[in-house]
Amino acid sequence: MTDVLKYDFCTMHIYDYYMIVVINEGITVTTTHNDVLLNVADTYYKNKPFVYITHRLHSYSVDPAIYKETSKIKNLAGFCVVSADYKAKRNAEIEKLFLNKPFEILDTIEEATIWANTVLSI
Repeated sequence: MTDVLKYDFCTMHIYDYYMIVVINEGITVTTTHNDVLLNVADTYYKNKPFVYITHRLHSYSVDPAIYKETSKIKNLAGFCVVSADYKAKRNAEIEKLFLNKPFEILDTIEEATIWANTVLSI
């Protein structure tokens, strides 16, 4: 499956067991944006584990409070940040402290999908 969902703040690529999300430049990700994730997760991954991969191609910020809600997604098996940017990786290290799920920071989408398959034991 590869559906592409476009929102005013991001583009989501939906695969069988993971989603790859690219957040737009300059966005501050808030709980309102997280509600969209919850809805997509419920629609595409109902009763099925999945991994959220964020491909950080643009500069944006994340309200760490959203991770409290994200941690409640029962079928979220893991969260991965993909970026080659040093600052984005450092920010992700801080975000990692707020999420109660497996959280990885990697350089490429290929590494992220391999990690997702490992987390999901596929």
